[in-house]
Order: sequence, then C-alpha cells, then structure tokens
Amino acid sequence: MKKPPAPPFSGYQKTVVAMLAFLLFAVILDFMLMSPLGALIMPDLKIGPAQFGLVVSAYAFSAGVSGLLTAGFADRYDRKKLLLFFYSGFILGTVWCGMAQTFESLLAARVFTGLFGGVIGSVVLAISTDLFPPQMRGRVMGLIQTAFAASQVLGIPAGIYLSNQWNWHVPFVAMAAFGLVGGLLVAWKMQPVDAHLGQPQEHSPFMHLFHTLTERRYLLAFCITALLTTGGFMLMPFSSAYIVNNMGIDLQHLPTVYLVTGIATIFIGPLIGRAADAVGKFRVFLFGTTLSIVMVLTYTHMGHTSLWVLVVINSLMFVGIFSRMIPFQAISSTVPSMTQRGSYNAISASIQQLAGGLASVVSGHIVKQAADGRLEHFDTAGYVVVATSLVATALVWRLHRDLPAIAPQAAI
Repeated sequence: MKKPPAPPFSGYQKTVVAMLAFLLFAVILDFMLMSPLGALIMPDLKIGPAQFGLVVSAYAFSAGVSGLLTAGFADRYDRKKLLLFFYSGFILGTVWCGMAQTFESLLAARVFTGLFGGVIGSVVLAISTDLFPPQMRGRVMGLIQTAFAASQVLGIPAGIYLSNQWNWHVPFVAMAAFGLVGGLLVAWKMQPVDAHLGQPQEHSPFMHLFHTLTERRYLLAFCITALLTTGGFMLMPFSSAYIVNNMGIDLQHLPTVYLVTGIATIFIGPLIGRAADAVGKFRVFLFGTTLSIVMVLTYTHMGHTSLWVLVVINSLMFVGIFSRMIPFQAISSTVPSMTQRGSYNAISASIQQLAGGLASVVSGHIVKQAADGRLEHFDTAGYVVVATSLVATALVWRLHRDLPAIAPQAAI
C-alpha cells in the first residue's frame, strides 16, 4: 500500500528548522574545529596524540555528566528557555577556548564548554519531536543535520584559513561572535515550546531521571547511540594529522578536503531524510552502514595519495555516516513519550558524549605518532569502528522491529 504524501512544512516550521540547524551548526563546528586544528594545536602546545585525545574527550566527558545532571529537569521547563540558557554558556566557553594559551587552560575550557554545549543537541531534538509529527521527522533530521555538512563547507575551511593567517585561537573567537547571532535570533523568533508542561509531571526530578533510565524500551536505543558514537570519535580527532602526515596532503590544501566533502554532504542530507520517510528508515540505515564500513576500511589503509582521490573517499565516507545518523535519529525520536522526551534526549546525549570521550581516549592510546610525524595503527581504530557498526546494525534492526508496538502512528 502506497504511503500518503507527507504534509508540507508551514512557514513557522521552516523558520524553526533553520534556527535549530544554525544553533547545531555552531555547536558541531566547535567540536569539528578541534580535528583540523589538531595539526596546529599539538606542536604549538607541545603535546602528543594522547594529550590531544584527552583535550577532545574532556568536552565529551563533561557534556556527558551535564546531560545526566540535566535529565531530571529537562521536561520541567519551557524548552526554548532551556535552549537559550545552555547556548549562552556554550558561547562563553568557546571564547575561553580561543583565549587558552596552555594545555591546562585549553583542557579546562573544553570541560566548561562541554558542560553547556553537550546538552544543546538533546534540547534541539526534543523541540523537533514536539513540533513535528513522525512522518515529517526524516526530513527534519535531514535538514537539521545539514549543520554538520555546513560546518565543513563554511566553518572548517574558514577556521583553517584564519589559523593559517594568524593562529589557531582566532577561529574559536570568530565562531563565538558568529554563533551569538543565532542565539539572538532564537530569542526573538521562536515561540515558547511548553506543551509538555500541560501533562502530569513527576514531583521529583530524581525519580523522573530514574524512571527514564530504567525504562526497558529506552535502553536499547541508548546502547545503539553509544555504539554509533564510537565510530566518529575513534577517527575524527586525528583525521587532519592523518591526512597531513600519512597521506601527504599539505596544510594549505586541507581546507579543500573539508570544503568539497561538506558541499557533497550538505546536498545529500535532505535527500537522505526524504528517502528515510519515503522508503523506510531502517533500509536507509542499512545502506549507510554498508557504505560506511567499506569507506572506513579504505580510508584507514590509505598511504600517500592525490588530493582528489582523498576528496572522493572522504565524501563517500560522510555520505555513509549521514545515511546512518539521520534515519536512526528519526527512529529514535518515536521511542519516548512526550513527558519524557527532554530527559530521554538528555540521557541519550550524555551517553553519546561519554561513549565518544571513552572512544577518543582509547583511540589516543591506539594511535601512535612516529618520529617522522606519521600516525601508526590508525587501521586498528578503523577495525574497531567496523565492529561497533555491525553490532549497532543488529540492535537497530531489533529496535525497528519493536517500534510498531511502541509507536503505531510513526511512519517507520
């Protein structure tokens, strides 16, 4: 039986999606900047891969703790106010990163930024779930996730250019100034998101957290989130150093890699969202997993190569990643009830950050830097990514199979 056409977005819904994508763009760019700037930060601060992995994971661990602390209160306030509170702290933390002059200062700045920035994604997902029905969420997630690609198209090349012209501090300060515009726009244009406050609420925030953590149908989704996160955090922190030192691409051409990859994925993201709504979210997820595995194995075994071969491989790898991320987020959004969406997404974000932080630390100990600057054992990190991808696929199949009983209204 043919699915009825999905309803179109209203004018306000389009505005909301644009604003949420803008905020996620700033948050994702803050994290993404650490990867391409790693080739500059490590020699400037005189630190090795293990210490740099700690800097990356510090954000993740603090974001994870913040998510757990916030989860009990996440459904007790207007989601717009909650979003603006954490976004304000995130902007201040990003300025601090730009001012850091030592390893210890940068580490502290990443902890502070993670305490606020790590919660923003979960609030954005809760707002998206509140304002859009299940049959529209594939498109919504596809559009919102273009923030990831836009951070490469606009932010990362600009960040590398600014750092090459001045130093690695400048991109963080510039990004904070740019991100402030998004926060002001949300404060001005977004209506309150408080329909959940009309539902019965538990008196104790602790019990609200406890009941969300122990809800059996949520645990499977949390496990999948942890596994999917591991892949990105295993490879991403060292990608720029790997490209420069192992593949022989110089720093001046590094922005081209991220620029072209971002352009490819910024167009493919909305198409993946449409495909997830039209042909099925699990089918698209399965396609993305297969493509990701092939491309990760190829990427982590590459030696010296031409710029354009790398661009093609990198672009295909990110298409695979998007084709997993977007449909899974749409599937996951159908799991929690309205009164637990905030806490569910906060816990999910916390698990994502904690798993990512652990993966980053593990990767920092797997990957070693030789005397000539080359990274060794990067292929081993790739094998770990493949293993977690296969386990995650089996669990997503089970979650997808059980969803009709959980959310019969969802177009899955």
